[in-house]
Amino acid sequence: MTDPKRIELSVKAERAVLIKVIRDAEQHDEDPFLELEKLSTTAGAKIVGSLTQKRLKLDPVYYIGKGKVNELADICAETKANIIICDHDLNPTQVRNIEKITDVNVIDRSELILDIFATHARTKQAKLQVELAQSEYMLPRLKHLWGHLERIEGGIGTRGPGEKQLEIDRRLAAKKIADLKKKLAKIEKSKQLELESRKDFIKVSLVGYTNAGKSTLMNALTGAGVLVENKLFATLDTKTKALELCKGKQVLLSDTVGFIRKLPHHLVSSFNATLEETKHADILIHVIDFSSSYFMEQIVSVDRVLKKLECDEKPTIMVLNKADAVNDLSPAAILRKKHPDCVTISAHTGEGLDKLKEMIITFLDRNSKDVELICNSDQGKFISKIFETSNVLSKTFEENRVHMILRVTQGQLNKLYKLRREFPNTEIIITEN
Repeated sequence: MTDPKRIELSVKAERAVLIKVIRDAEQHDEDPFLELEKLSTTAGAKIVGSLTQKRLKLDPVYYIGKGKVNELADICAETKANIIICDHDLNPTQVRNIEKITDVNVIDRSELILDIFATHARTKQAKLQVELAQSEYMLPRLKHLWGHLERIEGGIGTRGPGEKQLEIDRRLAAKKIADLKKKLAKIEKSKQLELESRKDFIKVSLVGYTNAGKSTLMNALTGAGVLVENKLFATLDTKTKALELCKGKQVLLSDTVGFIRKLPHHLVSSFNATLEETKHADILIHVIDFSSSYFMEQIVSVDRVLKKLECDEKPTIMVLNKADAVNDLSPAAILRKKHPDCVTISAHTGEGLDKLKEMIITFLDRNSKDVELICNSDQGKFISKIFETSNVLSKTFEENRVHMILRVTQGQLNKLYKLRREFPNTEIIITEN
């Protein structure tokens, strides 16, 4: 019988056997278990065996087929495995049938990721998001988990004669999900206020495959002190810090949760508040682990998630990180033909960080407009603020008036209009670049 509290299964310190069905579209992978191994070891499991099966589609009853499950049972017995980790999401029937033959607990891809998220959640928001994702994952599975129960006879404390335990659990689960969403909505509201307060600033968001080095880059650029570990999903919470560029320019840089291949959709929706920084960014910095043999596949995976978030049209700088761990840089030249703004760096050694800052400025200039600003020459405080917040291209004096040509983003222009309210006799004229 399947335990209805499956979501509480943890793979920490477990001896794990990995299983995967390789379908036609996936047969190009050189190492089918590369990502699953990283996820499993991040969760604390010790990998003791693996098993693949090539099929056109997943077996709806046994996932890898009954014959392969019998082979899996032998592997588990030989290796003394106490958990089986699957690279796809399974339905409860598949889980129950595999466990019945192998006599070993089975968890699927989403359960594994949720286990990691639960371990790494630090803030109240992250913990609520994980709990919501867990609850939404379990809700459609309740039917199979409680299918073995008989009807409860009517009596005191029940809704009515014949109500199933399943119906009670569904109501409780739905109520829990609604309560969690309300709590997260309050946090999202405060996040929206934070975003509103930053609307006059240029926002740059780090995105990329998990463990690509985003947090290391964040620390190298801003000294933010973000947790850095050689693990998947080490960072679940967004952190924002000011990044000083040359000539007194400043942007707000945010580190975000990493993406992976086949990121479960309920995790994307549950972590909506965390991903808001990405949605509101003016520029994305796509950080790529250049030392990975599969960095091209990882780029595709990240692009898919960005498309889900409707962020795929945002101005994006591609950053090839961990260049210090790569002997052959020729793939960078190939990639640069398709993405001419690609920058090669090492967040660990600091190599290429100045070039990255220059590229950010280049992107800002591309997405900026030229403005002529005229004010009184005795408005020193106002002029000082202009130099702090804008790129001043030229400044000339005519009698007691100052004429400046500025290059500003839309956010900076909004800030100029606000500043003008404090200083009368100021003109702002938008010109063509």
